[in-house]
Amino acid sequence: MTDHVSGPAWQQSRWKRLQIRAIAAIATPLLRLLIATWRYRIEGGEALAALTAEGRHGIFAFWHGRILQGIACFRDRGIVVITSENFDGEWIARIIRRFGFGTARGSSSRGGRRALLQLVRDARTHSTAFTVDGPRGPARQAQPGAVWLSKATGHPVVPFHAEASSAWTMSSWDRTQIPKPFATIALVIAPPFQVPADVDEAGLEQARRRLEAALSACEARCHTLLPSTTA
Repeated sequence: MTDHVSGPAWQQSRWKRLQIRAIAAIATPLLRLLIATWRYRIEGGEALAALTAEGRHGIFAFWHGRILQGIACFRDRGIVVITSENFDGEWIARIIRRFGFGTARGSSSRGGRRALLQLVRDARTHSTAFTVDGPRGPARQAQPGAVWLSKATGHPVVPFHAEASSAWTMSSWDRTQIPKPFATIALVIAPPFQVPADVDEAGLEQARRRLEAALSACEARCHTLLPSTTA
């Protein structure tokens, strides 16, 4: 008898569902062990502390290739992240939920509008986060989702970059970095900025370029903090 399951294609395969459960179950404790060995150098933490002290929620924005560092630096804060509804997005969602993140399901290619609307709702009570060049790139080119959400919610965009002193770099489009055991992680947080509710399309594009420039500056500063950073 055929197993009929609605939703993404992976849900229709028992083998895929088993794989997802296995990946999340195995990867989570291994990642916890790896993260426990890392050390940190942080710049810009005062801006984040000020937001927290004021009881405000931020819209964290970073590059797709630094997801692992983002998990380590901002775990257990209840931050809501968009994750794709495909096979990879599902096991990623299951892992990051175990590190204290929430998830809004969708991407720019499928379910993106629904996920953004969920983020608007979640932003009333939680900070949110975007890999702004995801899910497929181009790498280091910010998409407008984070600045649009700032306009819609009144919450500030918080650009940040994290870089490892020693890492394996994947050959994927985003050059995903996996910090090695006992690596030092440089985290640079740029000054938050807010997009006015009445801004027009030209203003949104200006904010998007501002975000892109801030992320580039954060990345450059990370490399000065870690002169031995591996490519």
